[in-house]
Amino acid sequence: MKFDTIVKNIQLVRPNISTVKDSNIGIKGGKIITVQPDLNSSDANIIIDGCNYMAFPGLVDANMHTGIYTHLSNDAITESRAAAMGGVTSSINYMRTGQYYLNKTGPYREFFPEVLDISDGKFHVDYAYHLAPMMGSHIDEIDYIIDKFGVTSFKIFMFYGSHGLHGKSDDQSNFLMIGPDDKYDMAHFEFIMRGIRKAMDNHSDKKDIISLSLHCETAEIMTAYTKLVEEEGKLAGLRAYSASRPPHSEGLAIFIASYLANETDCININLLHLTSRKAIDAAMMMQATFPHINFRREVTIGHLLLDVDCPNGNYAKVNPPIRSREDVEALWESLKNGHIDWVVSDHACCSKEMKVNSNDPDNIFLAKSGFGGTEYLLSGLFSEGTKRGVSPNKIAELVCWNPAQRFGLKSKGDLAPGFDADIVLVDPNETFVVNSGESQSTQGYSPFDGYELTGKVKTTFLRGNKIYENGNILDKACGKYLKRPY
Repeated sequence: MKFDTIVKNIQLVRPNISTVKDSNIGIKGGKIITVQPDLNSSDANIIIDGCNYMAFPGLVDANMHTGIYTHLSNDAITESRAAAMGGVTSSINYMRTGQYYLNKTGPYREFFPEVLDISDGKFHVDYAYHLAPMMGSHIDEIDYIIDKFGVTSFKIFMFYGSHGLHGKSDDQSNFLMIGPDDKYDMAHFEFIMRGIRKAMDNHSDKKDIISLSLHCETAEIMTAYTKLVEEEGKLAGLRAYSASRPPHSEGLAIFIASYLANETDCININLLHLTSRKAIDAAMMMQATFPHINFRREVTIGHLLLDVDCPNGNYAKVNPPIRSREDVEALWESLKNGHIDWVVSDHACCSKEMKVNSNDPDNIFLAKSGFGGTEYLLSGLFSEGTKRGVSPNKIAELVCWNPAQRFGLKSKGDLAPGFDADIVLVDPNETFVVNSGESQSTQGYSPFDGYELTGKVKTTFLRGNKIYENGNILDKACGKYLKRPY
């Protein structure tokens, strides 16, 4: 047989082109062999009728937090099932030492093998990790991490200087599990950038895929404004939380990060989950100021769909906060103008019982931060994007091609010969109402509950294997670790 599988009768959606074409995909050994309008059904063992659905490349969800609130051994199973449900075939997860995640510290040469051991055989989609240097000694390990584990992307949480995960903190050393001589401050951020720059010089063959991502919020601004909002007591819910972490806090952090990137010649910078017009304006100003810095700008599906008046209230608490409708539309404007490079879920499964404080459920400052949403990434972007004139091909760039290229997944992100046969079949005409009870996630709620979306994921293939179809996970956990470059 020429092929293992032929997926026929599809509307092919590829990034970087402007058309959607009727086609068929021939697969062998988990790879796409050919894409053509006509393929002979007798040339394959398995024939799958694509029912004239749109066929997208498997999504690369480049911002997930698997294992943050539930132990990684369980979270990897259930949340990768949710990912497959949403058409995600590659999950890139942020991981760090300190409280949450594995709740331990130490060198990454000891910590990260444990992460990989726990992950092995658990994920239903392919997976990789970003790592955060929390201590000075972690910076010294960057070259080792790249060589040994194929991790080429790193992260700074700028707000951790005096803020915890959910709000102000008086004991950051304990929260971060760093030693008495370590400070998680701007000097540390600078030294991380110098370490990344050194790694680029030491790995010239990987220079284009070694990057640093930043959560851009300013701890001092947030601490001061949280106090103001709480003392005034005029705002509640998501409006209060947005005011306590104001948009100019993002902008200031972007200025600081960009200047340090210029100072250290750390040229591959990813500005994560931008939420507001001020954040976008700051990011574009820095792009013009430092044109030699290869900036990438990210938004989340939550910040594109939700606003401060969304009906699910405190269940939508996340860092940085959900913003005003004006800011939501500013993000869409930026996306259409080409100022946004990719869209992610920022998935962090936080159970309903854990999310809202049972003693004071209306207090936004006591609620935990983050929520899941990887299962609605493609449908949410397709539904709202097409209303605003965003083409399916552009969507494929935002959730497939661009993150794959940036993070060294060169075999992911397109439907073309030589690429992994990661395929998502989407009914572009099917409208559905989000019901978290139907999700594979264990979260038990969704801030998107009740939202009507158009563009239903019907089937997901991972390396030619059908792993999801019409609400059902069909295969054992066959996701593999992606050592980069891949």
